[in-house]
Amino acid sequence: MIAKGRASLLLGSALLVLPAAPAHADTLRDALNGAYRTNPTLQAARAQQRATDESVPIEKSAGRPSVTGSAQYIEFVKQSSSSFTAPERQISAGVDLGVPIYSGGAVKNAVKAAENRVEAGQADLRGTESAIFAQVVAAYMDVIRGEALVGLNANQVEVLTVNAEATSDRFEIGDLTRTDVAQSQSRLALAQGDLRSAEANLIAAREAYIQLTGMAPDDLQPPPPLPGLPASAEDAVAVALDDNPDLIAARERAEASRYDIDVAGSGRLPRVSIFTGGDYNNFLGTISSPQPGANIPQTSTAAQAGVSVSIPIFQGGRPAALQRQAQARSAAALENVIAAEREVIAQVRSAWSSWQAATQIIASTQSAVDAAELSLEGVRAENTVGNRTILDILNAEQELVLAKSQLVSARRNAYVAGFSLLAAMGKAEARDLGLGDDGVLYDPVTNYERVKGKWNDWSRDPDPVVQSTRTVDIPAPTAEIPR
Repeated sequence: MIAKGRASLLLGSALLVLPAAPAHADTLRDALNGAYRTNPTLQAARAQQRATDESVPIEKSAGRPSVTGSAQYIEFVKQSSSSFTAPERQISAGVDLGVPIYSGGAVKNAVKAAENRVEAGQADLRGTESAIFAQVVAAYMDVIRGEALVGLNANQVEVLTVNAEATSDRFEIGDLTRTDVAQSQSRLALAQGDLRSAEANLIAAREAYIQLTGMAPDDLQPPPPLPGLPASAEDAVAVALDDNPDLIAARERAEASRYDIDVAGSGRLPRVSIFTGGDYNNFLGTISSPQPGANIPQTSTAAQAGVSVSIPIFQGGRPAALQRQAQARSAAALENVIAAEREVIAQVRSAWSSWQAATQIIASTQSAVDAAELSLEGVRAENTVGNRTILDILNAEQELVLAKSQLVSARRNAYVAGFSLLAAMGKAEARDLGLGDDGVLYDPVTNYERVKGKWNDWSRDPDPVVQSTRTVDIPAPTAEIPR
């Protein structure tokens, strides 16, 4: 269910579906798409998952037939003095085929463990994706907040500049004292310092945005409502326990560790395989005959086939130690599932609390802004009739700027907290955000299905090339804000 009665900034049922933005303007959808297509951390995680996919065919290969060929050329530099038929040179070749029949369950269980670890890796990739998106949303909102704060502080500097000039003029005609002038100049200097700090923070926010998305922020538009926000913390936890990728990955690794126990225990069991092979030797006509006129064969062939059984009898305790080690690791993996579950529950409840607090802060801060605007208007009016001093006006102006700054930060915090809640629930990935409308989404299952059954020793992929984009050519951002 969607929570009702919250700030309109965080409500709605459609995600990132906005009307066309003005020319040269960026939306949150653009930022997420940029990160999805070009972020190096995400691209590296995808490549790492493709490497994990290969563990399945690697484990399967242990249960498949193997064919080995060999060839040899020998030059007999010195023959035995007692041999009258020793050849001078020899060429030999052989082919051997082995087919494993029984391995004590090692191959079967190793394949199952690898398959579980592939699923765990796919969940990890989901987690990386949602984490990157959460960072992008935070960076996007930081830029919007930074631009708003720069605008507020720049406007305050302009207002205080006018106030300082007016105060000086009134001092010249004897209407105000030197103290009033000093107060105005002091507030102006402080406002100028606040503006410099706001500009530096804006540049830092824009740099973080470039780092994550590979694009320069260009007139960022207000973000769309977030969908699927839960009605209660209990609802959020229930969804997270089913969909959180970190928890899913921990469960899959725990399941894989169970198969590792059987793999380790298989070291006590027999191994059975069948084999066949053939050999060819050619002495290149160099075998001499001990009797004149005798015909000595210069080539020979041989073939063999059989069954091989290997039965371990005593291995110094190694199989038992390996199995106990696997059991201990499985116990750790099971505990990690509980640890991951606890962490997910804590993350969800914390994000829920932060989101609730932020939405409430928006309402209270908006009331503070309205009251500060009314107060400033009243103080200015009372100053004209001598009931208020210049310091009262300066204080009222400062309170209004502070209230507006807090409102900007509250809106940013509410949106980021809402998205963090979705991420903790496992609902902040490309498929959840509708990014597939802008192109085909990366599906790790596609690569796994492609490679899991491969047999060919000579099958390889093209040499890797960088998928992410560099940012060295993007001009360094400034603190200029769109007009």
